[in-house]
Amino acid sequence: MNTQAAQAVEQVTREYVLTERDFERVRKLIHEHAGIALSQAKRDLVYSRLARRLRALALDSFEEYLDRLEADEANDGGEWQEFTNALTTNLTAFYREPHHFPLLAEHVERIAAGRTAMLWCSAASTGEEPYTMAMTMVELFGSFTPPVKILATDVDTNVLEKARWGVYPAERVEKLPDDKAKRFFLRGKGENAGQVRVRPELREMILFRQLNLLDAAWPMRGPLDVIFCRNVMIYFDKPTQIVILERFAKLLRPDGLLFAGHSESFHHAAHIFRTRGKTVYELAPVARAAAEARR
Repeated sequence: MNTQAAQAVEQVTREYVLTERDFERVRKLIHEHAGIALSQAKRDLVYSRLARRLRALALDSFEEYLDRLEADEANDGGEWQEFTNALTTNLTAFYREPHHFPLLAEHVERIAAGRTAMLWCSAASTGEEPYTMAMTMVELFGSFTPPVKILATDVDTNVLEKARWGVYPAERVEKLPDDKAKRFFLRGKGENAGQVRVRPELREMILFRQLNLLDAAWPMRGPLDVIFCRNVMIYFDKPTQIVILERFAKLLRPDGLLFAGHSESFHHAAHIFRTRGKTVYELAPVARAAAEARR
């Protein structure tokens, strides 16, 4: 079916028409604003996510919406944030990719003697990942006040607020061992039955902040011992990945580790990071020498 025929069908079957020009504008804007590279396969996702914004703003077309978006010269809040939130995919779970957390514990145990370990979760989503990092640290040190600081950031302000709140459907912790669930979560009663909440002591271990990885300035200075950036780079094209990886390298200690997602590989950035294990990376020799020089 050609483009004109597809748009004719869309006109009959859908509330709005997403033209090819509209879709290309969306792809361009989200890439410029958040680094996300949308493929043609994401057309239906773009329609369903942004149609909600058209309804909320009582607009008649994607063209009208995108004109309004581009007219917002501030580019730092308001509808730009809603646009970014709408097109951000958030899929996470407690202890997702569980092989990473024993490695995290081993690394922190090795380097934390006499100082505070600095950890950054750069795509916190609704909080399961940074809370798992915090649980790992509590179990490692046997205390809710371990010598660790955890910064958790995300581009999506909606999911970040959920992370700060730390309330989840009870089924999200059903696969955890009973001792973990009892140690780290409070079960809701009465009108809150069917929900769990992260214990306050665990929430207090994490500092949540909004951050777009394409921002000119990041809120942390380093040096960091660990960066988690899992299942995020797949949404960026390779030039954008290189830029972000170079910035990660400048924040890490010489022996720092980068944890990536199961579907991510950084062979194209071998001058910055080299593999240390299954989706775990350390600084490549040149980058490590540069980190040593910054100490």
